[in-house]
Amino acid sequence: MKKVAFYTLGCKLNYSETSTISRKFEEKGYKKVDFTEQPDIFIINTCSVTENADKKCHKIVREARNISPNAYVVIIGCYAQLKPKEISEIPGVDAVLGAAEKFRLVELLDGFVRPEKPMVFASDIQQVNTFNTSFSMHDRTRTFLKVQDGCDYSCSFCTIPLARGSSRSDSIANIIKTAVEIASTEVKEIVITGVNTGDFGLQHEQRQERFIDLAKALDQVEGIDRFRISSIEPNLISDDIIEFVASSKRFVPHFHIPLQSGSNKILKLMRRRYQREVYTSRVEKIKSLMSHACIGVDVIVGFPGETHEDFLETYQFLNELDISYLHVFTYSEREHTLASTMGDVVSKKDRNERSRMLHSLSDKKSRFFYEQHLGKTHTVLFENDVEEGMMHGFTENYIRVAAKYDPLLINELKKVMLTSINEKGHVEVEETESEVLTH
Repeated sequence: MKKVAFYTLGCKLNYSETSTISRKFEEKGYKKVDFTEQPDIFIINTCSVTENADKKCHKIVREARNISPNAYVVIIGCYAQLKPKEISEIPGVDAVLGAAEKFRLVELLDGFVRPEKPMVFASDIQQVNTFNTSFSMHDRTRTFLKVQDGCDYSCSFCTIPLARGSSRSDSIANIIKTAVEIASTEVKEIVITGVNTGDFGLQHEQRQERFIDLAKALDQVEGIDRFRISSIEPNLISDDIIEFVASSKRFVPHFHIPLQSGSNKILKLMRRRYQREVYTSRVEKIKSLMSHACIGVDVIVGFPGETHEDFLETYQFLNELDISYLHVFTYSEREHTLASTMGDVVSKKDRNERSRMLHSLSDKKSRFFYEQHLGKTHTVLFENDVEEGMMHGFTENYIRVAAKYDPLLINELKKVMLTSINEKGHVEVEETESEVLTH
């Protein structure tokens, strides 16, 4: 029995796909092992959103070779689609598979005998037009369920349309079938994910299915306690979606909404499909119906043409918004994007300083959000995440909590009172129920 190990870089979507591909190997009789267990095959699923992701791929290949010098090394994912020839020239790589081929790698590379020269299977991105159902099963608490892939947007900084192709999505019927399958396991929470999740169904006029229809259908699936929307564009998170989440007992009050900039000038240069006023209206709508909702924000600093004044405009905009945390990305040039050809390049020093300022703001926002909920009761889904005698979990509105370890609580929902914030920034809790909640 050959041993296979997986390593995933990048987003939740990549994790769901890696998990699905790993199950294909297990069905064929391969044994899945940890990266360090001298596997016969390494599968490295790559990202190419930032320059660092590319560098990480090189480093992981070197480490794989150090661990198991004679193993078969396969590279898949976004980086593999964008630069298949370049990756095939990395010392130690045996095969590269693009977006259209990665789900067939067991068949394409069956036997996994190392070739004299690296093999490349990468179709033109225009041929990547099928949807492959994927969901992760790497922990029993939650799963990432892919409902949409690709993107029809043309943001000037982004390579995703080049790496994943045009927008496409599964049918509601297929997704419900998968959700029912997941519900038969120990999983308590499904995280709905995609490249542009809110675009679900919009490219299938004949199907007449929309994201709100999917959400309502998932809400009826028995055996899943929580549904969480991973990320959704501000121009696609409509009033009916927000109102549905507010009334649902299973969809949790947690929204992650990409902003990228608080300057309308920069948003226009980025070719985003909204102005900051739209973003403000979405936050206000959410908070008017769910004052306890957690709202996360993606923001990019150092985009070409972003002056100090533009950045301060973004900082002030975020400072005044009723949001809970930030995911801060330092702009990095990506080949074949419009942004990479723009002038007015922001220095690395300024990019780093702006990133530092927004990370500091995020810490303040997060702590303030946590403080607002101290003394209140929330339901926590506890995970098998134990550190120094403390176990952790998340409330429905994404507050990370810490409690004294109790093996009976792992993968269980329990009502607790949030009591204090510890030195690590986690909220400590006090029990309010003697019995855990069940389905």
